[in-house]
Amino acid sequence: MKVGDRPTGRTVLFSAILPVLLVFFWSAPTSANTFTVIELNIEGGIGVATADYVHSGIEHAVEVGADLVIVNMDTPGGLMKPMREIVQDVLNSPVPVAAYVTPAGARADSAGTYILLSAHIAAMAPTTHLGAATPVPLMGTDRDKDADESESGPAMDLKMMNDAVSYIRGLAERHDRNADWAEKAVTEAATLTAAEALENNVIDFVAKDREEFLKLLDGHKIEVAGETRTLSTETAEVVVFEPDWRIRLLAVISNPEIVLVLGLIGLYGLMYEGWNPGAIVPGVVGIICLLLAAYALQVIPVNFAGLALILIGIALIVAEAYAPSFGALGIGGIAAFVFGAIIMFDSDIPGFGISYAFVIGIALVFAVLVVWLVGFLLKLRRRGAVSGTASIIGGIATAVEDFTGDGKVWLEGEAWQARSALPLTKNQQAVVRTMDGLILVVEPLTDAKESDDR
Repeated sequence: MKVGDRPTGRTVLFSAILPVLLVFFWSAPTSANTFTVIELNIEGGIGVATADYVHSGIEHAVEVGADLVIVNMDTPGGLMKPMREIVQDVLNSPVPVAAYVTPAGARADSAGTYILLSAHIAAMAPTTHLGAATPVPLMGTDRDKDADESESGPAMDLKMMNDAVSYIRGLAERHDRNADWAEKAVTEAATLTAAEALENNVIDFVAKDREEFLKLLDGHKIEVAGETRTLSTETAEVVVFEPDWRIRLLAVISNPEIVLVLGLIGLYGLMYEGWNPGAIVPGVVGIICLLLAAYALQVIPVNFAGLALILIGIALIVAEAYAPSFGALGIGGIAAFVFGAIIMFDSDIPGFGISYAFVIGIALVFAVLVVWLVGFLLKLRRRGAVSGTASIIGGIATAVEDFTGDGKVWLEGEAWQARSALPLTKNQQAVVRTMDGLILVVEPLTDAKESDDR
């Protein structure tokens, strides 16, 4: 095209499309080669909230088309049912899952060992350890629900042990890991350091941090959903998956110490509402706290004999406030509360025990609170009514004028129609004996005192 010629329609169209094509072809290879990694973090005891979090994380990874899920772990163990749910999610995940015990000094004990062995890739940071996967019998858990009524004691423990051995061996064999050691982790509570785990073919890698772990994974082949995949982590983009508000709330309220506090606030809130009807706020707060505590008790291991002791302890503390016994009822109530809380959450499952110091401290605080509260309410009752007819009868009025029969008196900041059979002089005090509609029937104070003395 010569200078000065007008551009043709084809030239204009090509000029408009060319930048778009350049941008597309420039960015397409980079987007295609991006290796997306979703990172999850498990810390503390493994419970229902943990299982929900891992399930949501794997679902999110599938939705966004991620190439790998890394589950960072530092856990002392947890409950059997949530652990099995996590393992099922990992085994059935269409996205490869790598379990990584980190940071340095972390552990994957008990339930954490099962999760580590179930992952497509198992790795540990130096100075970490795993093992001690012996199942813990616990009163009130799924063990009792799944057992036959005729089975108990050693027979039940043996059944649990054999089930755990078969389960953990199956997980290890699925990924060609050391099933014999996995069995010892259950039967002998065996443990291994990171270096020992790698040497004994229990894990696949030892990496000091995530960056080194991703480098080790580059080019690594794994089998997922019946097909072999080669990981290409050189261009890995890591996205941390955070739990939503529901999972965070569940994690908080499933803490035994939080459950105890919620239960106490709920009970005292309802007690205050019962003593002072119409307050509304204590009753509403009490009901909400009790419902949250009741929900949490469904997802953590508890001993209901301990719960009964806690209720007895609260009743004794309240009785001390009503009928002082020189501390006998109060001390008994505090003791029952402390022992009840310890028994209620007395569990060998890590992450679901309770601090003795916390229990004693909370018992003393709430004992002082309930004694003060009941004492305050009793004072209010002894003071009598402060409004309505009951507050007027027996009140001291002042005559506004001289009168015998009908006249006016001043009471509680108001002028009232009054009636007196005896003469009253202005500013003389009188006692209200009864009410006739809105008319006060009064009697001179001096005469009233002499009448009461007689």
